[in-house]
Amino acid sequence: MQASEVSSNNGFTDTQVKHASNYALASFLNLTFLPGLAFIYLLINFSKSEKNTIDHYHALLGIKLNLIAGVSLFVVSALMILLGGFESPLTWVYVITYFTFVHTVFILVAVWAIVRAWSGQKLRDDD
Repeated sequence: MQASEVSSNNGFTDTQVKHASNYALASFLNLTFLPGLAFIYLLINFSKSEKNTIDHYHALLGIKLNLIAGVSLFVVSALMILLGGFESPLTWVYVITYFTFVHTVFILVAVWAIVRAWSGQKLRDDD
């Protein structure tokens, strides 16, 4: 079977599933080790993907997830500055709470997306 042929991955080609896996991994990397670079990779490859394919879905999902994570990080940073600045003891409460609860949820969703992309599926079956 050639890589471009339709496989048993819910009607998507092996190439599309491989790209979807790469995009889900880039989303995870943007949240953890390579912020910014991985997001640029997602933006570039999103424009190259075809609509209604699994790779387009996972590229868009990664972009949305990382934009929401960025906005929430901005909100927490703004709250830190407004509610006491960087020298306030409460700053560490905000930082630790954000990374323990909120950012961890983003990372878990990204890992969930990687596993689903590996199997050629979307996060929800009704999408």
